[in-house]
Amino acid sequence: MSSPSVPQQQPPSRAQLRNVRLASGIGSTIEWYLSFAYISAAGLIFSQQYFGALGPDALIVSLGSVAASFIASPLGGVIAGHFGDRYGRKATLIGTLAVMGIASLGMGVLPTYDQIGIAAPVLLVVLRFVQGLSTGGEWGGAALMAVEYAPQNKRGFYGVFSQIGTPAGFVLATGSFFLVQALTTPEQFTTFGWRIPFFISVALVLVGIKIRTSIEETPAFAEVKREHSEVRIPLKEAFKGYSWHMVLAAGAFMANILAGLLLIGYFLPYTTVGLNMDAGPVLLILMFASLVWIGSTFWGGALADKFGARATMMAGYILIALWAVPMFALIDSRSLVAFALAVFVLAIGLGVSYGPQSSLFATLFPPRIRYTAASLPYAVGGILGGGFAPAIAEGLHQATGTSLAIAAYVIVFMAMSLGCLLAIRTRHLQGFAATQEAPAVSEAAVVD
Repeated sequence: MSSPSVPQQQPPSRAQLRNVRLASGIGSTIEWYLSFAYISAAGLIFSQQYFGALGPDALIVSLGSVAASFIASPLGGVIAGHFGDRYGRKATLIGTLAVMGIASLGMGVLPTYDQIGIAAPVLLVVLRFVQGLSTGGEWGGAALMAVEYAPQNKRGFYGVFSQIGTPAGFVLATGSFFLVQALTTPEQFTTFGWRIPFFISVALVLVGIKIRTSIEETPAFAEVKREHSEVRIPLKEAFKGYSWHMVLAAGAFMANILAGLLLIGYFLPYTTVGLNMDAGPVLLILMFASLVWIGSTFWGGALADKFGARATMMAGYILIALWAVPMFALIDSRSLVAFALAVFVLAIGLGVSYGPQSSLFATLFPPRIRYTAASLPYAVGGILGGGFAPAIAEGLHQATGTSLAIAAYVIVFMAMSLGCLLAIRTRHLQGFAATQEAPAVSEAAVVD
């Protein structure tokens, strides 16, 4: 029996399009905010209050628990993608935010090892895994919500809003921990202060859910419903007809997540521990670099609308590859001015290559399987490129005694992602560029 007919949607108002951009950006921001908040707490609190019984290995295990989210991410992409392609983007994205909020609240109220014993670290890792399930399904849906609603010739710009969450999340997480530590005594921070950033994320989740409930289903999926072309098992069709597209998409993303996690996850310990630079100014520079990253991400989206997503991403990767060796030479000088120049230029390359990603991924897959097929490459590319990037970088540095080894590591990944982008041809483009399955919203149709 076919599903009931879905009525034709009215053209979106400018207020609705504004809410679409907000709804797309808030989930990605919360996702990365929580990731960085967890990383901060893993080093400052969790190693003592949850894994302290492990003795000298407590810090290693605590930091290792961060990986639970990366492991869960592909599974989350499959689950959310299935529901998003079968039943709609809107309901699925409300669900991913709700799950994220539950995990965050659980971390905020979780008793310590001294209170409930071994159950404390076990539950903490479980909550981190649940968080990964949510984040694995969040990005794909958020990207599609923006791009599938975007007026013609503005898909790159709209896609940016699912991309800015990484640098924005870093700024928010770092800022929240900084403020809490500044406003509490050391005893207050270890007792309850560290929990406040997790409670803040719950409030952000509620705001995000409210915004997302006000938005109608995306025009592309509404068209799928009208044509009764939903796929029973989206994952099966994605692998059957678009496996090469997903391989190229994952490869195209690897270099960006690698460079991004070096910026926000490795340069702080590299400079403060390895080069004995003052942590305060370094952290401040990294926060400003994240703001540059946000700005250049918007620039990357605008360039994608003018020159194409693939060409724009390639330009960003070429800049990073050319900058890798000079960047580490500047960092190794131990000069704060040189360090700022190094990371600011890197942030420009990151934004230019990161901004167009949503629009590129959306055009690689048809609407009926787009949620599933776009989410998996994002998750897998994140694991391959970023999951172990800080550890690999430090291992290379210790093994060779020179930062040139890390620069070579960056260049190799830039080359691999450039190769994947070069392998993407016009024939690979599905949803918007090569078919009429899901016509985009015309900018002239937008109503006030």
